Amino acid sequence: MREDIATIPVNDIFGPKDGCPFCRMRDMLEQRMAEYITGAAMMEPSVRVETNRLGFCHEHFNQMLAVGHKLSVNLILESLLDTVKAEIFNMEKKSAKKIAAAVQARRDSCFICDNIADSTRHLLEVCLRMWRTDPDFRRLYNEQPYICLPHYGQVMDAAQKLPKKDFAAFEQETTRLAAQYLDEVKGDVTHFCSMFDYRNAGGDWGNSKDAAERAIQWLTARKPTAEEDSNAKNR
Repeated sequence: MREDIATIPVNDIFGPKDGCPFCRMRDMLEQRMAEYITGAAMMEPSVRVETNRLGFCHEHFNQMLAVGHKLSVNLILESLLDTVKAEIFNMEKKSAKKIAAAVQARRDSCFICDNIADSTRHLLEVCLRMWRTDPDFRRLYNEQPYICLPHYGQVMDAAQKLPKKDFAAFEQETTRLAAQYLDEVKGDVTHFCSMFDYRNAGGDWGNSKDAAERAIQWLTARKPTAEEDSNAKNR
């Protein structure tokens, strides 16, 4: 498996074979962007203009707080709040419709989301090229544990650019990785529910105790934040 500056990040993402590789891709990009925006880019005027214009979503504000110093985050917020005030609260004769539209535009906008979307498109292109041309990577791709539902849709959309002769095989393997795990986690969810039947008292829970968490992660591409011992809580 030959590597270059474009393929190294993709090989690093797929190497661990732990969960959905495209979730790992997103996590890597989010970590880098959160560190960048609260670090080296914080005082770059051109970046600040864009962060003021686009803002950040709840998820990425959380990540910025997790990786950056509070001073960095507060400096970013200081100019962002000034921009929001000017856009929404300093408009003269503003209609309710315009206010609602301005607030909604803010809710739908995120500097990190936009940058991750651009980087993801590039990495998916590299991934598809490697799958076509590198037998070792194709084997590594096919050995992944699963692909979550949101990323299954995203990858299949990107795969439309593949030649027809390659698309069929890629679609078959990608669908297998998503559907196979769906069957597995659905079986565990069903088994968890069945353990509350009195006839199964004292039975083996198998892998079902975290079935809800794994099902939610497959459905949403995000781990649920609530943590509980399902068995202890419900028994």
